[in-house]
Amino acid sequence: MAILNVTPDSFADGGRYRDAAHAVDVALAQVAAGADLIDVGGESTRPGATPVPAEDERARVLPVVTALARQASVPISIDTYKADVAAAALDAGATIVNDVSGLAGDPGMAAVVAARRAAFVLMHNRGRSDAMYARAQYGEVVREVGAELEAGVALAEAAGVARERIVLDPGIGFAKRAEDSLRLVARLDDAVFAALDRPLLLGPSRKSFLRVGLGERDPDDREWGTAAAVAACILGGAHIVRVHGVEAMTQVARVADAILAARTA
Repeated sequence: MAILNVTPDSFADGGRYRDAAHAVDVALAQVAAGADLIDVGGESTRPGATPVPAEDERARVLPVVTALARQASVPISIDTYKADVAAAALDAGATIVNDVSGLAGDPGMAAVVAARRAAFVLMHNRGRSDAMYARAQYGEVVREVGAELEAGVALAEAAGVARERIVLDPGIGFAKRAEDSLRLVARLDDAVFAALDRPLLLGPSRKSFLRVGLGERDPDDREWGTAAAVAACILGGAHIVRVHGVEAMTQVARVADAILAARTA
């Protein structure tokens, strides 16, 4: 899954793709480089980010989603926690909703997803961007994240979202300390996640938890660390990895897939 942030303030690439025509060109290049999905976001959800009004978010994403729905050969995902933004993007041609709030951001989201029979990425999180780290307190992070994801699935199903349309994201870097994110990546093959019986999406790309191994570096200078994390995620059982550097991470993913295949050869 390729990240396409049409925002001025995303932590790794804010402001680079604010022009819709340029963003579309970048997305098409991402597909050519190996992306299987394009995830379009119009509001930064980095810790401490300022919320964006729905009308501003729609203005940022809809021209891009509309153009990509016509031109791209892969599914388009809308990265939003707002039900009306999701509805507009789905109407414009997106087929996946990626909700980083795990249905906590807007009570109408599940109904929108259900009514349009969209695929749904349900991410684990606690609180909004300006408060998430205050709630990053876990006794046993794998067990607690698994239980909270299962509660989110139940909420989605109660609103009519088919379980087979749900993908789960443990939420690396969201309401997690660095050690929590590392623990989740290290234990993706835990029975807690297997019991959820849903595909897993992981988004480790260029995130701050990588500083544990890399030290202080700018996000753009974390690509080698990202490669290690992407490989670990795939070998641990992730079905989708969400990344910035598509060409390099496509190579990482293909080699990791080959290693996985060799386990059972």
